[in-house]
Amino acid sequence: MNRKNNITVIGSSNTDMVVMTSHFPAPGETILGGEFFMNAGGKGANQAVAAARLGGNVSFIGKVGDDIFGEQARANIKKEGINVSALTTDADTPSGVAQIIVDEKGENSIVVAPGANLKLAPADIDRAESQLTNANIVLMQLEIPVDAIIHAAKKSKDSGAKVILNPAPAAELPDELFENLYAITPNESETELLTGIKVTDETTALTASKTFREKGVEIVVITMGAQGAFVYSDDFQGMVPGIEVQAVDTTAAGDCFNGALAVALSEGMKIEEAIRFANKAASIAVTRRGAQASMPSRAEVGAGL
Repeated sequence: MNRKNNITVIGSSNTDMVVMTSHFPAPGETILGGEFFMNAGGKGANQAVAAARLGGNVSFIGKVGDDIFGEQARANIKKEGINVSALTTDADTPSGVAQIIVDEKGENSIVVAPGANLKLAPADIDRAESQLTNANIVLMQLEIPVDAIIHAAKKSKDSGAKVILNPAPAAELPDELFENLYAITPNESETELLTGIKVTDETTALTASKTFREKGVEIVVITMGAQGAFVYSDDFQGMVPGIEVQAVDTTAAGDCFNGALAVALSEGMKIEEAIRFANKAASIAVTRRGAQASMPSRAEVGAGL
């Protein structure tokens, strides 16, 4: 079976409701914002769209509600050329939504109502087994139930797929999950929650990375904002610098990074080159508004770096 470039993303789909404003309101404060717009979002769907636009052959496993938001989400994902046969509908629960405030510096504040995303169950993973057995890379995040993630990680590894976990939003995770991961991509705060080690520089990043390796993870990528990403693997250890740009909206920067990383690894890029590719993609995404709308094409990012 030729799995090259086959990527299955398992995760959330949300509708983002975004308000642009000069600054974030303090508790109890009402401020006048600027432009309002709605955008397709959710970490899982964002990463699937990022991977598809960058050349991946992508399938998406998730759950939406039986409402207009769910219908729009399905249509938006499908139009990117993504296989949505395993994107199921829950008739009793609304689709996920996110309320996002973006300030004039491009920073964001987000509240998510997960809705149907929290109904994704191990049984849904079993029904989508072909999406796992045909995949080279399986990419997941933490906006869906942990029991579904653990089940999918084990089934994916058993079938020969490489599992990447973007552990966001931050949550404590059981050791049985780590032993089924090929790569993990936490930021500094997620790393601290999962390892107990506060990451401030390369030395502390190395210490935290060794903790993940001891749990069975092959490749550790700790994203450190403007500094770049610290990588710990058999092939490469050290910092891969970020790309400095003028950010407009950082909402889906991490999702773009992870989708791009999945594509790069599915194409056989070495990890250092894969991180440079992902950094380039994310640096383009933050110069645009929105989540899925901000994801760059392969032509914009390049074949490899």
